[in-house]
Amino acid sequence: MCGIAGIFGYSAITQEVDHDCLSRMTEAMVPRGPDGSGVWISKNKRVGFGHRRLSIIDLSEGGAQPMVLDNGRLAITFNGEIYNFRELRADLKATGHIFKTCSDTEVLLHLYDRYGHAMVERIRGMFALAIHDRERGGVFLARDGFGIKPLYYTDDGKSIRFASQVKALLAGGGLDTSPSAAGHAGFYVWGYVPEPWTMFKNIHALPAGSTLWINKNGHAVPYRYFDVIAELEAASNGSDNWSQDDLRHALLETLKYHLVADVPVGTFLSAGLDSATIVGLASEIKTDALHSITLAFEEFKGTQFDEAALAEKIATHYQTAHRTQRIKGEDFREEYTHLCNAMDQPSIDGVNTYFVSKMTAETGLKVAMSGLGGDELFGGYQSFSEIPKMTRLLGVLPGAQSAGKLLRKLSAPIFSLMTSPKYASVFEYGTTYPDAYLLRRAIFMPWELPRLMDPDMARDGWLEVEEGSFRRGQVDRLKTPRTKVAALESTWYMRNQLLRDSDWAGMAHSLEIRVPLVDTFFFRKVLPMLASNKPPNKRDMANSLTKPLPDEVLKRPKTGFAVPMRDWLLKDDPTATERGFRGWARRIANDCYD
Repeated sequence: MCGIAGIFGYSAITQEVDHDCLSRMTEAMVPRGPDGSGVWISKNKRVGFGHRRLSIIDLSEGGAQPMVLDNGRLAITFNGEIYNFRELRADLKATGHIFKTCSDTEVLLHLYDRYGHAMVERIRGMFALAIHDRERGGVFLARDGFGIKPLYYTDDGKSIRFASQVKALLAGGGLDTSPSAAGHAGFYVWGYVPEPWTMFKNIHALPAGSTLWINKNGHAVPYRYFDVIAELEAASNGSDNWSQDDLRHALLETLKYHLVADVPVGTFLSAGLDSATIVGLASEIKTDALHSITLAFEEFKGTQFDEAALAEKIATHYQTAHRTQRIKGEDFREEYTHLCNAMDQPSIDGVNTYFVSKMTAETGLKVAMSGLGGDELFGGYQSFSEIPKMTRLLGVLPGAQSAGKLLRKLSAPIFSLMTSPKYASVFEYGTTYPDAYLLRRAIFMPWELPRLMDPDMARDGWLEVEEGSFRRGQVDRLKTPRTKVAALESTWYMRNQLLRDSDWAGMAHSLEIRVPLVDTFFFRKVLPMLASNKPPNKRDMANSLTKPLPDEVLKRPKTGFAVPMRDWLLKDDPTATERGFRGWARRIANDCYD
């Protein structure tokens, strides 16, 4: 896992690459790659790549980056892990390619040399990469299918800069930092900044599952090679004949690939089915003891949200080398400044991942697996039952949305005083899947934005998000309630918050977080099951284990990985008028990304 940066002066009037700018961008990402750094500049001085290295595969200097092929005919800077690099390497060797290292980075260079832009279709892994093609006179950017690894870019009309972090781009200096109306509006509504926006008008995220080609004419429109909704639609006639063995095989396969490393791989462990299943399956694969880590909170001790005792029972059950650590409000306050500095884009989530990553790194581990993605695939959230139920009840009422808007205007002041303002929007945002999803996940409702930011900026920003994100109608063509909600959860909450938080929070402590349930090959393998009339649930996932989970785990009601933010924030500011995530969102906007 690493940090990458680059500059490409594509215009004829562009000056040579600013080495100092490139170095500032690269060195702004030291926690992402404490094991080494490198800078490469092309012979014509128009292209420059930077790299910070966290050594996971091929720990020798042979894996250092940026890496070149044929004396600079191709050059790469790459962040991520390619889990099938050994198979790819063998296939390429069979066709005459000669390798000098054992790294997955060199495999990517040869893969591009053979397949060009279509290389991305063959990669199993998480990645963000840039390849300079001297013969074609351009730079190729690519990001993995689910968007596990981030990549941001900015274009001033003469040159393009890119980096793993927004803050790294800012560190380079000389950028237009005008605020993005869509980015700010999106953050207040969702609690994260939806891609492709950032908090800055001229900095964009390369969308998940996309590539971007830049040459002397500038950059083209990003090309999407993997789309969750398109994949679900293509598998709309799923088979009800899937078996438990089919599911087990798919789970074991993705676990085997995600255990590929030249350093030890551990796993986060809560009392939930996702991480418990990963621990159980990994214990079947690994011959030595698996390291597992549990984060617990002092404020939850003895309550239903305290996962420590049950997680420790799971660890004993599968004989892992386990560590539990409790944290309290004082730990949060001591780490607050570092947490804010590490947060690359504002997010109301990620505090839990930040602390479990910190304690994992303190054990000496560089890699840990997470159960992220299980809820989205196997219907673990309440949204999978509540959203279909709401739309069935309200979607058949003629004029419900228009009447709901009027009702909201009349009732919002009352609901705001008595309970959540969301209740005023039930009829306005309860008739379609996308609207009901927004109602469930929103921190602030769109109509609240004018009191949080400039009213004109709020209006323009939310309109841009609505028109540019394809949120409305994006799931209408999917046939089952399960796939509709899965598509929404995967392309909004998981992509823009959970995966992004895992990246910045893990990298803050130089920890690589792997997500075996968020894998394009695994996703395609289980698609026929997910699109069937009897899709697998989380119990089916857990039942794939040879050694069953303890009954207490299987019978435990889902509580989610809760964090006592309300208590922590109340102690910090007893006079705060807004509690919970609404108050946290406003604080994050001011403290972490003003």
